[in-house]
Amino acid sequence: MLRSATASAFVSLFLAVSAEAQDDPVVVELFTSQGCSSCPPADRIMHELAKRDDVIGLALHVDYWDYIGWKDEYANPDHTVRQRAYAREGGRTMIYTPQMVVNGQQDVVGAKSFELNRLIDAHLTAAPQAEVSATRTANDVTVDVVPVELAEGETYDVRVVQYSPMRHASIRRGELAGHELDYANVVENWQVAGHWDGQTPKSFTASLSSDLPAVVLIQRTEHGAIVAAARVE
Repeated sequence: MLRSATASAFVSLFLAVSAEAQDDPVVVELFTSQGCSSCPPADRIMHELAKRDDVIGLALHVDYWDYIGWKDEYANPDHTVRQRAYAREGGRTMIYTPQMVVNGQQDVVGAKSFELNRLIDAHLTAAPQAEVSATRTANDVTVDVVPVELAEGETYDVRVVQYSPMRHASIRRGELAGHELDYANVVENWQVAGHWDGQTPKSFTASLSSDLPAVVLIQRTEHGAIVAAARVE
């Protein structure tokens, strides 16, 4: 199995929470599984990320450990596809859990909190490339994007993601048998509202499938860099 044997050694349950909301939060995606014994430390870090205003933390449960005795009830095959696409984009041949991907660009073993914070801080201090805002009326969302400094010739997906702030699992089999675990910001639904040329201001609309909270990611097509993100207000 592709997972870090020393991941738990790097757990830090204390991650700095920003004093005020950021206009352009950093997106951290955690690829995790209820069938992975190395994942709980990273899952706990996601709880801390979920409290931060300057980070959008998203937990994407994958399905490729289901065969070892416990089927992850929050897993989605599309999450595995997304993780594999990140690997291809980064020139990697393997995927593993727990893995965190920061703004669609760098990856880190999910429990390495010091390295994770270093990457987050680097993105927080980087110059903005685009601006995005999103408003919600009932289950209809309007997304507005404005370029700041983006290269010509690229296309960007306007992705709308819904998540459950908290989910619980009573694991009965597999490597984590007997554990009662809570998971933060579990991704439930993912859609592409449209495509943007990155050069002209534009509005997009999307219809949400439930009343769960949502975020918007502006991401270079084919799982490239996330150039802007926002919570749906």
